[in-house]
Amino acid sequence: MKKRDKDINHGKLSLTPPDYLGRQAKVTWRKIVPFLEQQSNVKRPDSGLVEMYATQYEIYRNSYKHIQENGEVQPIYKTVQNAAGEKIGTDFIGYKRNPMTSIYDSAIKSLAKIGSELGLSPKSRAELMAIIPEKKPDKTAEAQMKEFFSNEN
Repeated sequence: MKKRDKDINHGKLSLTPPDYLGRQAKVTWRKIVPFLEQQSNVKRPDSGLVEMYATQYEIYRNSYKHIQENGEVQPIYKTVQNAAGEKIGTDFIGYKRNPMTSIYDSAIKSLAKIGSELGLSPKSRAELMAIIPEKKPDKTAEAQMKEFFSNEN
């Protein structure tokens, strides 16, 4: 009989990232899963969210690297041709935004949204803790000891 998804790994997220993730996404997975297991109520069925977060982080890093290498803007040139259609030069006509900046911006927004759902920001952790009631013992240890010894008769 095949185990249900929630029962695999005792319902916890796997510490091993899926094979199909990229290198940076796998590194991110390995960093956040132990934190999530410790800090929040994230379970195995939430692995899709963790996967989205890890892949968006990889996209964010890759796009940032591209922007560092190529700049936020790119020059635009117009080819100048003679009457025969041969290229005789280029004229600089201005700049255009590097398309990778849009991908970078989108990845940052996705990271913030998914991270908030997972409790990865201080604000979202505080909100999650307000929802999850803190378990307090019904009686103090001292009261429990008194009760225990008074019932020994």
